[in-house]
Amino acid sequence: MAVILIILKYLFTFLVFFSTLPLITSFIQFSVIGFHRFFTGYDKLKEFFPRVAIIVPAWNEALVLSNTVDQLMGMEYPRESLRIYVVDDASTDDTPEVMAMKMAEFPDNVFHLRRDKGGQGKAHTLNHGIKIILSEEWCEALMIIDADVLFEKDALRKMARHLSDKTVGAVTAYIKEGSNPGTYITKFISFEYITAQAASRRAQNIFGAMACLAGGAQLHSRENLIAIGGAIDTSSLAEDTFTTFKTQLGGRRVFFEGNATVWAEEPADIIGLWKQRLRWARGNVQVTIQFWRLWFNRKTHKKLGGLIFGLNWFSIFLMPIFMICGSVSLLALFFIDFPLSWKLFRMLWIASAITYFLVTLFSFAIDVQSAKYSWKQGVLFPGVISLILITYALFPPIFEVYAVALLKLGGVKLTAGATNVLILFMYAWIGLCMAVAYLAKIVEKVKFIGWLARPLIYLAGFGPLLCSIIVVSYIKEARGAEMKWDKTEKTGKVGVKTA
Repeated sequence: MAVILIILKYLFTFLVFFSTLPLITSFIQFSVIGFHRFFTGYDKLKEFFPRVAIIVPAWNEALVLSNTVDQLMGMEYPRESLRIYVVDDASTDDTPEVMAMKMAEFPDNVFHLRRDKGGQGKAHTLNHGIKIILSEEWCEALMIIDADVLFEKDALRKMARHLSDKTVGAVTAYIKEGSNPGTYITKFISFEYITAQAASRRAQNIFGAMACLAGGAQLHSRENLIAIGGAIDTSSLAEDTFTTFKTQLGGRRVFFEGNATVWAEEPADIIGLWKQRLRWARGNVQVTIQFWRLWFNRKTHKKLGGLIFGLNWFSIFLMPIFMICGSVSLLALFFIDFPLSWKLFRMLWIASAITYFLVTLFSFAIDVQSAKYSWKQGVLFPGVISLILITYALFPPIFEVYAVALLKLGGVKLTAGATNVLILFMYAWIGLCMAVAYLAKIVEKVKFIGWLARPLIYLAGFGPLLCSIIVVSYIKEARGAEMKWDKTEKTGKVGVKTA
């Protein structure tokens, strides 16, 4: 029995350390982004204006298309080198009428490609347009965007210059949340995009491997599109990631141009976010399985198969597993070796504190504008309870001395049993926070108690909400659920925000 307990103690200790892997990889990413300016290659680039065909997949996008086309035509780019192709996926709204007006206004630049039968998803819609565009010689580069995104005037020009380097096959921009007015969810997304794009993709530029081109702004050279098959992958829900991987596996680089800004309308509530992110998460499961030979295999690809890229990918893909491992291991060690469990608990949350402060401070510095807009959501990203645990790990006397003294003054005395229950809750919270975030999704649309969703998200954290979506994506894929394209509803509330 003693031997078994020793083995279990070592096993659970290892799993607690193992659960810190996402923190370590995040720390590495944010530690290197200060060196990004040495990896941009700007000194080797020149002004370059290839003939760009912008393809816009659209299904019932009448509310946003007119504004999108006007914004694109107003960019700092030679008009004779710009064409916009709106691929209408059998829309049932006023999309054809809107496009008729836009074609009359810009007869040499705007084209309406109508599919009589739609509903197959974004990739099929894109491929309908790509086939037509590539059948002609005019296009030298092709930009894939979403119907609602608004490009800043210099965005395409800044992206296109990278194609003057023939080793670059595709370029992506910095997508920013632009809903006006916003909600607490869109503000969380705004902050998340600083970390997931402005920061993480800069680190990926440095390490030489990009995980995903932004679906709303990806510029491909004609040669690259033809090299990857002249079409977008239709076998998964992650066509953007498939395209990104295929580009790099084909020997061309993918670059993130953080100075090219594109504004998009993102889901305003948990239900809308859930539909969008579940599609993304299921797509990542499909990518992980499809490219299983690639992971940690430098023979397949020097960068994509490298250690750093693999750690970054699986730190996100398996984030819920890491969290559950840490929580379950601490709970087990509570009964096997409590002093050890308490030391590991503090170590885990101190590591979380270091990463939290690094990520938050760097994010505020990288994009001051978005940080000002969403600073509260940035600070509360891990959730109120997790922030309390971070504070406890850093400053134990605040709780062990002063908080206990305050309770005594109020006539409350913590018994040994109550203390143990509190400790068990703190150990369990690492995994429990995902369940609380999931509960917020359930109650959001329930009459009379829907208002509880917001405080639950603030308590549990936006990060745990995203992790709960990943858990559901595992289950959906394991069950072989239908690959349904749940379109994000657009209202036309997006706008270019000025500082």
